[in-house]
Amino acid sequence: MKEYRRQLVRLGIIAATGIIAALCEFVNVPLYAAVLLLLCCLIGIVPLLKEILATIRERRFGVDLIALLAVVSALYLQEFWAAYVVLVMLTGGEALELFAQSRAQQQLKALLKHAPHIIHIKRGNEYEDLRAELLAIGDIVLVKPGEVVPVDGVVLKGSSDLDESTITGESMPVAVSRGSRVLSGAVNGSTVLEIRAEATVQHSQYAQIIKLVREATASRSPLVRLADTFSLPFTLLALSLAGIGWYVSGDPVRALEVLVVATPCPLLIATPVAIVAGMNRAASQGIIMKDGSALEQLARARTIAFDKTGTLTHGHPQLGRVVATGVSMQKLIQYAASLEAESAHVFAQAVVALARRKKIPLKPAHHVSEITGRGIKGLVGASKVVVGNYSLLEELKVKGLERIESVRKTDLLISVNSTFVGYMSFIDEVRDESTQTIQALRNLGMPRILMLTGDKPEVANFVANTVGIYEVYAQCLPQDKLAVLNGLPSSERPLAMVGDGVNDAPTLAAVNVGIALGAKGSTAASESAQVVILEDNLARVADAVSMSKHALSVAYQSIGVGIGLSTLLMMYAATFGIPPITGALLQEALDVVVILNALRARYGQ
Repeated sequence: MKEYRRQLVRLGIIAATGIIAALCEFVNVPLYAAVLLLLCCLIGIVPLLKEILATIRERRFGVDLIALLAVVSALYLQEFWAAYVVLVMLTGGEALELFAQSRAQQQLKALLKHAPHIIHIKRGNEYEDLRAELLAIGDIVLVKPGEVVPVDGVVLKGSSDLDESTITGESMPVAVSRGSRVLSGAVNGSTVLEIRAEATVQHSQYAQIIKLVREATASRSPLVRLADTFSLPFTLLALSLAGIGWYVSGDPVRALEVLVVATPCPLLIATPVAIVAGMNRAASQGIIMKDGSALEQLARARTIAFDKTGTLTHGHPQLGRVVATGVSMQKLIQYAASLEAESAHVFAQAVVALARRKKIPLKPAHHVSEITGRGIKGLVGASKVVVGNYSLLEELKVKGLERIESVRKTDLLISVNSTFVGYMSFIDEVRDESTQTIQALRNLGMPRILMLTGDKPEVANFVANTVGIYEVYAQCLPQDKLAVLNGLPSSERPLAMVGDGVNDAPTLAAVNVGIALGAKGSTAASESAQVVILEDNLARVADAVSMSKHALSVAYQSIGVGIGLSTLLMMYAATFGIPPITGALLQEALDVVVILNALRARYGQ
């Protein structure tokens, strides 16, 4: 953004200089006008010269070289107005290109904010609040309810439910108790935990995620501008025609006349205008493309990977199935909701919400006790009610459990007076638009679509089969996702990745185009991605690809028109000659044609 403002100031100074020079010509002091234009052009080509040297160091060849030759030749032959006009177009094209750049930089603010800096470390019989970097392996750490687990370790005391979505992306809470291993970055539930550190904060899982994002962002390959792919043949053509014109006419001015009309302003302007237009079209539909390279790379993408939880699915547990065996459905919900109303657990909230939707009245619950990570029990009226997992009901010797064919981790079993009466299953529902999105991407010619998730294979395969994805990688931590994507051959790149959580941030930063669902996703994912979808609608991913392809197609067409018309002008100038100022003005007219054509990217097909 700072560079864009600097370029606008530069363009303003150049424009003001031109106005003053024109006034000098008007009042018949051409010497002053010439001096002003000369100084303006000499100063103005400095950034251009730096850019050319930078491209050479990167072993790239840009179209800027012709522009530099045209300006220098015009100044040498004292065609100051011709040099000035070329400079104006160059500076304006650069300003447009910078306008297409991202305002939001890929920073790690959200990750760093989430990471704990002060932690409770046991010293003697008391806990002290100390800086995280002072923690050593073997130290005992206290993690209060709602706090982030600061370090990888083992639970020594307490039991709780952890939200590990930051690490794995999975929304289902994970029950932990004494002896359970925990990873840093997880959010503690409703009870206090005592943890023995098995790593320092700097070497824990969450720190590794931050490190991965940093490394991925730093190693992202620089984009070769679309126009630069045409630069070498266009430059050789222009120089050849300039040389021919000079040789045939015997006048070096003829070479200048060719170079002026060969100034690659159409090349420099067509791409940024088409891209800016495409980015504006996308933004109007809630798709923010942070820079022009995101649009270009997305249009060319040959592989797209999806996270599962929160991306292909809604990302939060919902009641999927309620089965009553010993009582009526209404009675089952009433028993469960009356007891769960005393709990803050995410499953409990869903059960209570179900009762409210069905307008089932709750009964007072007494002598309620919650067994963290396993369930809850108490009296509802005169009945002893237990709502929990299979192991809890089995431990309480509940009758009738043999009637259950299979039990999942996310099933809540209900017993009344020690008799099994039904169960509730929780699922993370697939988004309605997921299947259509995958099919739309295939229709757009996306060769390879895959899914990367931290969930178990059986769940991952079910979701993949539902939406039409045939390549699945399950039980992946962030580094595993990176390994999969880094292992893809160059023939299947550029790569795009769609995600929404902190755990997706490293991959979103590492791929050519990271796409974040930003409506409900993490800020870290949005900052690491190059494309952010503001609406909670996965279908916008296919829309983004479609609009990118359209904008890039328009850019190619505009470049083709620009090169074609420039070539005709160069041939005419080499054969018959065109006064430099006239050539510069003709080039301006050509720029208008190219810009008008490139603006078609703002609209649909």
